[in-house]
Amino acid sequence: MRISKTFLTVDIVVFKKIGEELKLLLIKRKNEPFQNFWALPGGFVNENEDLEIAAKRELFEETQVKVNSLDQLKAFGKPFRDPRSHVVSVAFMAFVDQNTVAIGSDDAKEAQWFSVFELPKIAFDHDEIITFALSKTQTT
Repeated sequence: MRISKTFLTVDIVVFKKIGEELKLLLIKRKNEPFQNFWALPGGFVNENEDLEIAAKRELFEETQVKVNSLDQLKAFGKPFRDPRSHVVSVAFMAFVDQNTVAIGSDDAKEAQWFSVFELPKIAFDHDEIITFALSKTQTT
């Protein structure tokens, strides 16, 4: 049996509601892979870091958005979801106030709110994560 190195990341699905419209926060990636593609905020979990703390840290580093609480959605770990290595991501979801402003920083070129009905082409398997999160918003 061959043991491979698996890496752990977090991805954060952040929604805000403006009137009846649901908006999703995405970042434009500054680096490869998927440079200049839109993606969910997120990144690698540091050694000995709690998952929720990692998610809050990554969200703030990339968008300057702070959240008090996150709901853990699910782990996504299909092989080849990330071209760099076998990467398992634990996805989280949050809702923020309609006046929340996001600013791209760190390894995010931009941060922008999109209507969930008009999303751009998305990096990695983040479309699958977004679809799963949307299914949870309709049951809560």
